[in-house]
Amino acid sequence: MRDAAPVDVLDGIDLVIFDKDGTLIEFHRMWGGWVDELAGRLEAATGLTLRAGLYDILGVDPETGVVYWHGLLAATPMARIREAIEAFVAVAGAGADGARAAVHAAWQAPDPVLLAHPVTDLRALFDRLRARVPRFAVATSDDREPTERTLASLGIAGDMAATACADDGFPNKPAPDPVLRICERLSVAPARTAVVGDSPADLRMGRAAGAGRVIAVLTGVGDEATLTPLADIVLRSIEDLAPA
Repeated sequence: MRDAAPVDVLDGIDLVIFDKDGTLIEFHRMWGGWVDELAGRLEAATGLTLRAGLYDILGVDPETGVVYWHGLLAATPMARIREAIEAFVAVAGAGADGARAAVHAAWQAPDPVLLAHPVTDLRALFDRLRARVPRFAVATSDDREPTERTLASLGIAGDMAATACADDGFPNKPAPDPVLRICERLSVAPARTAVVGDSPADLRMGRAAGAGRVIAVLTGVGDEATLTPLADIVLRSIEDLAPA
């Protein structure tokens, strides 16, 4: 890992596509507590002991709330996460109908504004980055409505020329589609695009799309050993793209 981005990391780049959770905002503070609250509501609704199994299938450390890079929460659309939880609750003893009813009663997505803590001063960072790169976008495994609310609350919605979200109707990470759709919309070649993310799914998406630069950050679910083979460079944070 380099302590800061080299001078040429964004040379020849006309568009930077950022992941959201774990890249722009702190991942574990948003999702760790949500799992615990969901487990409590599901157990109350079913009378079953579900907590340990729920942590396991979602890929969350029950002691620390840290989300593992290989778990469902790392880069899976919420619709698929909900389906997986329903299947788990059904097998645990609720049956298909009981599981569907219990998840419906217990389901509550994290507040995309209250729980969104930026990894750095994003407003200042984008002001610095704009001197080097003319356009920015977001590709996320989250749905569009919470994504737009989060970006607006962070004061950077106007900085994003495009967004690709999990419920947009095309394959999500690690498929290349989010990057390719954004590039097509903005008329920017993938080869002149940088993809920045904290998970293997982010980096594989960028690589599959033929992105000119694939950049990993260590502010989310991936560690250096996991991300280094997949990235052109591993940074501590997006802050290192344009240090103050």
